[in-house]
Amino acid sequence: MPALLAATLACGHPAPAHADGPPPSHGAPPQLTAEAPGSPQGAPAPLYGPPGQPAGPPAAPPTTREAIIDRAEKWTRAKVPYAMNGYWSDGYRQDCSGFISMAWNLGSSEWTGSLTSVAKRITKDQLEPGDILLFHNTKDPENGSHVTLFGGWTDSSRTRYTAYEQTRPATRRQATPYAYWTNSAQFLPYRYRGLAEGGGRHADGYPGRETWRRLFS
Repeated sequence: MPALLAATLACGHPAPAHADGPPPSHGAPPQLTAEAPGSPQGAPAPLYGPPGQPAGPPAAPPTTREAIIDRAEKWTRAKVPYAMNGYWSDGYRQDCSGFISMAWNLGSSEWTGSLTSVAKRITKDQLEPGDILLFHNTKDPENGSHVTLFGGWTDSSRTRYTAYEQTRPATRRQATPYAYWTNSAQFLPYRYRGLAEGGGRHADGYPGRETWRRLFS
């Protein structure tokens, strides 16, 4: 699937299951065509579902950048299939906001409209691995909204970054133009409030470079 088409469907449709793929999720999604419009996402839900509104706002348990990236890598290696109504073996919903909820180790699967309650706005220059780029489409929240996990800059000009994301057909990690393939101006950077370490611009190199070296060298 071309990158632009995949991005257009980013937080969208459930991927069909394959016999040689990862184990099935809880609640098999229907098979849809790549041409189906929109980008639906699930509502806030407790771990393992069923979909529903969790009681009260989400908590922000402490974690580290290394732990966030490690959790994201586990889903990436497992190639967790996209499923708006499916829940992976760890209990998190298999859509874009469920993926971030998992990476941040939240106690529920949130959505793009609630992730900001456990995050604070930062600037592009402050981005570090473990932060997110979030677009919440307030006019039609279930369609078009998307969120990616920032994995570090791939160039000193800060025009491309490594994005971890839950999208059709499965979790992926790839170089992505800032801020995203589509609706780029609508994506805003946020940092998890429960982060147990600092972040921001480093004197040596571009933002994220030293954290990237620490995580992956």
